[in-house]
Amino acid sequence: MADTLIKSTTRHIRLFTARVEDGQLVADASQLTMDVDPDNEFLWDGPVLEKLQQRFRDLVASHAGADLTDYTLRRIGSDLEGTVRQLLQAGELRYNPDARVLNYSMGLPRSPEQEQA
Repeated sequence: MADTLIKSTTRHIRLFTARVEDGQLVADASQLTMDVDPDNEFLWDGPVLEKLQQRFRDLVASHAGADLTDYTLRRIGSDLEGTVRQLLQAGELRYNPDARVLNYSMGLPRSPEQEQA
């Protein structure tokens, strides 16, 4: 029987029980794949993206041995969405001024200059 693809989507994080083969998602109940910011709302510097990816790895490791269920994916996705918000509020992540729509979905960003005032 073929694996069934389970997915969880938040505003900025998409999770799939799948692996990527030749640019396509292939259902795989033993693997979790993350798509970050599919609408390009943010500008992702390498170190900031690595922080999010490390948080993803930590969350997946904390669920090791458990089935990758819809509920588990929603919990991980919600936690990652919170991490995106923290990175933005800390001034580590920036909105993309060239995004289709600037709706500040995670709130207004803070800059180091604002925190010193």
